[in-house]
Amino acid sequence: MASQLDTDKLSHAIRLKRGTTGLRDAAKAIGEISFTTLSRLEQGHVPDVDTYILICKWLEMPTDAFIIDGDKEHSGSDKKLVALLRSDKTLPRSVAEALIQMIALAYQKEMKSTHLTPEQPI
Repeated sequence: MASQLDTDKLSHAIRLKRGTTGLRDAAKAIGEISFTTLSRLEQGHVPDVDTYILICKWLEMPTDAFIIDGDKEHSGSDKKLVALLRSDKTLPRSVAEALIQMIALAYQKEMKSTHLTPEQPI
C-alpha cells in the first residue's frame, strides 16, 4: 500500500506551533500562504505540494514526518489526496493521474534533498 499524508498530525503540529499567535501573523511568518489557507490546514485539509514544503520548513520538520506508511498504519485520512483527485468529476482521469504522479515525484525530490529515502511513492 502507498504512503499517505497524515493530515490530522499535520494540523495538530500547526496548531501547536502557532499557539496563541493569530492566523494572519502565523501565515506571515510562514511565508507565501494566506491566513485562510493556514486555517484550512488546521481543519485537516490537504495542502498543495509547495504549501506543504513551506509548512514543514516553518515547523522545522522533515516532509516525511507527516507521512503514514500504508502498510504499517491506517487512518481515516489515508488516501485522501488520491481519492480527492480521482473523484473530481471536473478533472479528466489522465490529468488526475498526472497530478498524482507529479505529487509523488515532488515528495521523492524533497526526501532526496533532505537525504531521506522514500519507502514508497504515493
